[in-house]
Amino acid sequence: MGTTQPIRDKDELKNFIAYYEVAHPNIRNYTMIILGLYTALRISDVLNLKWKDVYYFEKDCFLDHLLIHEQKTGKVNEIALNSHVIKALDCYRKTRKPDAEDYIFSKPTTPAHPLCRSQAYRIVRRAADETLCVTHVSCHSLRKTFGYHAWKQGISPVLLMDLYNHSSFYITKRYLGISQDERDSIFHTINF
Repeated sequence: MGTTQPIRDKDELKNFIAYYEVAHPNIRNYTMIILGLYTALRISDVLNLKWKDVYYFEKDCFLDHLLIHEQKTGKVNEIALNSHVIKALDCYRKTRKPDAEDYIFSKPTTPAHPLCRSQAYRIVRRAADETLCVTHVSCHSLRKTFGYHAWKQGISPVLLMDLYNHSSFYITKRYLGISQDERDSIFHTINF
């Protein structure tokens, strides 16, 4: 299992999420993790978000949906922003007082430039190293974790395939680590 894995264990996931909220408070890092987990966006798309993508400045409110042109696929994707995302973004916005054109995830001193992927990776790895027992966690784990837990909660495989633009459920199962879970269960249940 040398590839990036989802965070499967719910208790570990809660600790991972809480790392930048409670254990080592950093509202920017916390919000990046929340947005990555609850939108299933690739980290490149998360880092390229600007405040105008999520906040309606003229009416002083958050948008219901995020409309994004995915960097990797070029496809347009509309994603509902749930209460967890909006709450995190609102807390973060109050600390930044951003302009519409500012990147959401940037250094406080340079809002016109997004964080780089390597900095996002370090943010995720630090939280993972401190809270998780799994080793193959990266920024892409946020995207995979969304799908893994959606599948575990009974979301239709067809919807997950559509969300990830996969051509078969076999690909989606492998992507989310479900195939490995099924293989592991064989070894855990065999009894001679």
